[in-house]
Amino acid sequence: MMSSKISAEPQKSGLLLLDKPADFSSHDIIAISRRILKTKKIGHSGTLDPMATGLLILLVGREATRRQDAFLKLPKTYQARLQLGAETDSWDAYGEVTRQTPVPPLTPEQVRQAAQALTGTIRQPIPFFSAKRIGGKHMYDLARQGLPMERRYNDVTVQWQDIRLLAPDKIEFTVFCSCGTYVRSLGYLLAKQLGCAGHLTALRRLQIGPYCVQDAFDGNLLKNADAQVLYARVTPIRL
Repeated sequence: MMSSKISAEPQKSGLLLLDKPADFSSHDIIAISRRILKTKKIGHSGTLDPMATGLLILLVGREATRRQDAFLKLPKTYQARLQLGAETDSWDAYGEVTRQTPVPPLTPEQVRQAAQALTGTIRQPIPFFSAKRIGGKHMYDLARQGLPMERRYNDVTVQWQDIRLLAPDKIEFTVFCSCGTYVRSLGYLLAKQLGCAGHLTALRRLQIGPYCVQDAFDGNLLKNADAQVLYARVTPIRL
């Protein structure tokens, strides 16, 4: 009978690429993986919001988790959809609507110009509903308690790879960005640049450094996977 004991070190060290489904937090995925692989030594290369799908790299074993800082600093590529006309407290579809505005008539060229104004190194507002810590506490915990917070900012580098006006009030875009970028913030800033409110309705991470979501294990299959299946997907580190 196979032991259910959780060990410090896994059978195999390396990277496990997962395609995270929506409605799971990154910590949910890590907890499930720890249970299946029977090891506590699992880290990550950057979390995804519960609404988001796409590439989540799990760092399995001591050798991999020691490299976590290097993985966290890798640039990332995302695809997102932006709904114009309504802003939420979380700047995504999981939040409560806090503001509504008319959407001005827009052309594809106006949308491209707005994105161009947000290209390069920009100062980005950090969402109140984020894992950023203030005084040792996550901002999302403070926000849920209704506690007042000053808006915080960080500098990030952004390249818009594709941007399309899908409907008079809907935009889809692909963006390549530095670590620390909140794509929800980019949606907020883009809507503001266009003269209206907005929030993300979809977000998918396509790539982290050289690693692509096409090579990832389907996270919808994770709960029913066994250790043998997952260890077969653990690959050596290449950076």
